[in-house]
Amino acid sequence: MSKKDKLIDRLLKKPKDFTFDEMESLLSYFGYELKQGGTGSGVKFIKDGSNEAINFHKPHPSGILKRYVLDQVIEKLRKDGSL
Repeated sequence: MSKKDKLIDRLLKKPKDFTFDEMESLLSYFGYELKQGGTGSGVKFIKDGSNEAINFHKPHPSGILKRYVLDQVIEKLRKDGSL
């Protein structure tokens, strides 16, 4: 099982300790690039060659993503056919 497959499997299980770094790695596998979203902790991942974007707040200080963020990302990846 590749690292990408392991991250997908982990995301779909919605663990309580899924980190921002893991999400950044996973989204990069799907062609998303991190952009700083404005002011504060907002971040935006934009898919190469399209207007597809995923927006959420970068967690701090722990780096652990909230459950609703995992749900949002899963829904978006399913919509665009990545999952």
